[in-house]
Amino acid sequence: MQCFSFIKTMMILFNFLIFLCGVALLAVGIWVSVDGPSFLKIFGPLSSSAGQFVNVGYLLIAAGAVLFALGFLGCYGAQTENKCALMMFFLILLLIFIAEVAGAVVALVYTTMAEQLLTLLVVSSIKHDYGSQKDFTQVWNTTMDGLKCCGFNNYTDFQDSPYFMKNSTFPPYCCSDNGKGTAPGPCTEEKAKEDNVQGCFSQLLHDIRTNAVTVGGVAAGIGGLELAAMIVSMYLYCNLK
Repeated sequence: MQCFSFIKTMMILFNFLIFLCGVALLAVGIWVSVDGPSFLKIFGPLSSSAGQFVNVGYLLIAAGAVLFALGFLGCYGAQTENKCALMMFFLILLLIFIAEVAGAVVALVYTTMAEQLLTLLVVSSIKHDYGSQKDFTQVWNTTMDGLKCCGFNNYTDFQDSPYFMKNSTFPPYCCSDNGKGTAPGPCTEEKAKEDNVQGCFSQLLHDIRTNAVTVGGVAAGIGGLELAAMIVSMYLYCNLK
């Protein structure tokens, strides 16, 4: 009985933290989505670059809603010893865990296929929206500036894009100044071809491989927490009368 009470208490505390995280993410996501400018004031000098990620508010809302629901079901199920809530908590967490494992397997086994699919989707979006859709353009500008890369594959991704059709040049990130930043002057096709700045997908893969231990550790930690939460919820479910 003491073991059951201890596990129940830990379940409540753990899910209460998840619930609070969900509330915080929901609040920030709604704030960013509804009144982005006031939120960005807290960034001060960084507001110009931070403003390019305002659309992440919708992602925060989605993540917050999932954490909110999980935290509530876990807390409510453990506190009231409600088997239905505990089972719903277990099933939702199981679906998330399966989706994560499936995504990891697809990424590892079907890397080439995934790359081809991403190339097809992303490059077509660049050619259609870069230079005409403000938010899309700003996100790509920030990505290229941060990763020191150009497009998804290389500068050719921007050919026939609204930006190229209007300016007859490529984004300045596609022309480097000997690794010191963007080159001065317009980024012509000859200059972009000569500098040959690598695409963001290759740079991202390089960064992931460089930090593989950290990425793997974080992924393993999250997976471990999810498994522990599922085991505890099922233990409580099976020991309730």
